Parts: sequence; C-alpha cells; structure tokens
Amino acid sequence: MNRNKVEELRDKVSCGAVLDKAGFAVDIKESTRRALKYRRGDEIIIVIHDGRGWFDPLSEAKGDVFSLVEQLAGVGFSDGVDRVADLVAYEPETPLWTIQPKAWSKNLKIDERWRRRRKPWPGSLTWRYLAGERFLSDEVLDMGIQQDRVREGPYGSMWAAHTDEDGGVTGWEERGPTWRGFASGGSKVLFRFGSLDATRACVTEAAIDAMSLAAIERRLSDSLYLSTGGGWAPATAASIRRLAERPRTLLVAATDNNGQGDVYAGRIAAIAQDADCGYERLRPAGEDWNEDLKAMERQGTEEGEMGLPHARRSRQG
Repeated sequence: MNRNKVEELRDKVSCGAVLDKAGFAVDIKESTRRALKYRRGDEIIIVIHDGRGWFDPLSEAKGDVFSLVEQLAGVGFSDGVDRVADLVAYEPETPLWTIQPKAWSKNLKIDERWRRRRKPWPGSLTWRYLAGERFLSDEVLDMGIQQDRVREGPYGSMWAAHTDEDGGVTGWEERGPTWRGFASGGSKVLFRFGSLDATRACVTEAAIDAMSLAAIERRLSDSLYLSTGGGWAPATAASIRRLAERPRTLLVAATDNNGQGDVYAGRIAAIAQDADCGYERLRPAGEDWNEDLKAMERQGTEEGEMGLPHARRSRQG
C-alpha cells in the first residue's frame, strides 16, 4: 500500500475505533473531551488528538492508529495496516458530553480569561458543588479563594488554576457535576494549594484530590498540596524537580490507589532520589482522596445522628 493510502487510512480510522472493537470501554469518570481513557480489565489506553493519537499511562508506549493495532494484536506494520483498513466503516461508541465549554476568544490570553471568572462564594453553584457533592470543608474552600486557586466555571463547575514558579496562571482543571476537562489553549504545570514555602510537598493527580487530602490531614500551615491534572507533562516534571531541590524537602507521592497512581508514584520517587530529598508514598484507602473524604464525612454524619461527635457541616450561604 502506498504512502497516500496509508495517510488516508490514518485519517479515516480513529484509535477509539480500534479500542472499541478490541473490547475496551470508555471510562467516563476519568475522561475529558480532549483525552478519553479506555479500559479493558487492568489495561488502560488514553486517546488524544481527536482520536489520532494514543499513549499508555503505565508505560512509555504511544503512537498512532497503526502502532496501536501493532501493540494490541502483536503484528507487524503490514498486517496492522490491513487490520486498520478493515475498520474504515466501523463506528465506535463515544461518550456524549452533556455540556460543552463556553466559546472563548483566541484574542484573550489565559490569565485574562482566568481574571474574568468570578471567585466562588457561599451558596454559589460552584460552592455548592464543591461542598455538597465533593464534601470540601469551609476552611479549604476559603483558603482556595484567598489564594486565588479556584474560580467559578460554567454550569456550576470549578476552575482550579495551574501556575508556574512565578505564580502565573498557565491553565486550569475544569471539574463539575457533568463536565471534566482542561483549559483550551492552556498548559498543565501544577495546581498549588496550601503553604508555598512548606518543605512537605504532596503530589496528587487532581485538584479535587489535593484539596481533599488537605481537608483530611488539616496540615495547611506546613504542607503544599499539588495536582498534576491527571497527566505528566514535561513542565510538570520539571516543576516537581525544582521543588525537590529545595532544602529539607519531603516529597510525598499521594497519587491514586491504582496502577496509574503507582506509575506516577514511581516517577516521583525517581525525582526524589535524583534530588537526594525525602520521599514517602501516601496511598488513599479508596481509589482517590475525594473518595476517602466522602467516606469520612458520611461516617461522621452517621455518628452525629446517633448523638456522637460528627464532622463539620459546610456553610451554604
């Protein structure tokens, strides 16, 4: 098959089609509009670039639709091309996002778009989502607002800022009742919450988890809670490395309790070893820290109903 035909196949067949045909399913909870997470048992593949690219978060494997077929089927390029050709008319199932992000002007810079959004306030839709559905405490929400880490997103969603070493906003995680994504045109570095000068730095995979761990530990004065935004960008690794190089740093891998979390924890451990700083692995009891926080709050509420001391009830306005 000539090169033009190969390129035509690459345009016609998405990585999602290959995965759907191979028995993978989209994990809606862990997917965004720009990065779909597919699972088949313990296997995970992330599809990016509008279905034209993929990578395995548990290894270094990545590529296009042809390399994906080679990876899954264990065949060479020629056989892989034939298998892709067989999928030209195949229509995979795709998630239907219930809301779409608001249109934004390409003339506006990231930091300007951030400044134009309001900060949450008690009783606002975003406050209710974070307090009522995510069980974040007033103390954590108040600090997030004071440090300018969270803003009101569309439809009651939250924007959680990623910043560089100078404090400049580079993008934001978008989380809501029916939406999950990252700022269009933005770049992932780190969400930073808590004491910026703290020597204890806890790295999680989502801003919600960083704030949940802060609510669980109640160590806002001596810890810095971080989120990679569910990825591992070069800028993210470089930023964690700079934190590790600070004197007396303890780097805590507080990533999820699953295979992907263990892979990220291994990368954090390697950075700590290179920087000769302290290292710990902190693992949630559930899959992530927000699950743990919800479990604690529900248990506290049940104890309160029996007349025992119970967890805080969040301010709603």
